[in-house]
Amino acid sequence: MLAIFLKTLPFFALIGVGYWAGRTRFFSAQATADLTKFVFYFALSAMLFRFSANLSIADVWDTRLAAAYLWGTAFVYGIATMVGFMRGLDVPTNAIEAQCAVIGNTGFLGVPMLTLLLGAEAIGPIVLALAIDLIVFSSLIVILITGSRDGQISLRMLRTIGLGLVKNPMIVSISLGFLWSGLSIPIPDPMNNFLGILGGAATPGALFAIGASLALTSPDKLEIAGWLSFCKLVLHPLFVGFAALFLFGVDPAKAGIIIAVSALPVAGNVYMLAQHYGVAPVRVSTAILVSTAISILTVSLVVGWVTSS
Repeated sequence: MLAIFLKTLPFFALIGVGYWAGRTRFFSAQATADLTKFVFYFALSAMLFRFSANLSIADVWDTRLAAAYLWGTAFVYGIATMVGFMRGLDVPTNAIEAQCAVIGNTGFLGVPMLTLLLGAEAIGPIVLALAIDLIVFSSLIVILITGSRDGQISLRMLRTIGLGLVKNPMIVSISLGFLWSGLSIPIPDPMNNFLGILGGAATPGALFAIGASLALTSPDKLEIAGWLSFCKLVLHPLFVGFAALFLFGVDPAKAGIIIAVSALPVAGNVYMLAQHYGVAPVRVSTAILVSTAISILTVSLVVGWVTSS
């Protein structure tokens, strides 16, 4: 376990360096935003395209795996939603909290870190989980928040969902990569080298940006952040693992990868949604901060268990 912790430590150390840079104002809020934009639209997109272009749909799609991830994620989403309603939350706030409970930082942390720790065979399950998060649950939160405010599902809402998917660079890069792969087009060496260099900036850039973004957080309602972190770091991998190993009979190697993905801390894009809709952004940023800090230990434990089983 110590060996795994030492392997994950450099990734979280990069987050720590970013946090220091943001906290001391060596990296301004605008610089953090610009770095995040570079990683999101360029470096991470290059990495995902390169991964996808070298995979086939068969390498990624696994019906049992997708069903297990959906079942486990939906179950924890339901738990967080029920607890939220018991606390008297309105629909938009409840939707944001439920999103915190199940959407991990797969793009900025999971893709670069887990592919290095778990090997190339982890790419397919990671991309599958990322696609489900982006397509299913990112759409669901728009439906819940917009529907509760408008009182109905409107054409405008559906247009917002569609545009959000089309404009998301992660979805676009994955889709283009699969199209490239499906057409059996070889990647020329200069293009492959270009993608490799640009995609190589995704790991340090994304981790540094996570830390710098966390430095802008002013913690609030720590008890709620603790509950949401428990949902994300403990309940989510637990129920996804139960579904994968016992309900749907997923291959143990793939099940281990999807469990590791489920153990990631709360994603930064939940904060973007909260800020966009004006729904509890401080609560979300606190949950991201707390879950990321705790995940230094929990992710190491889960990855250690996955690699040893």
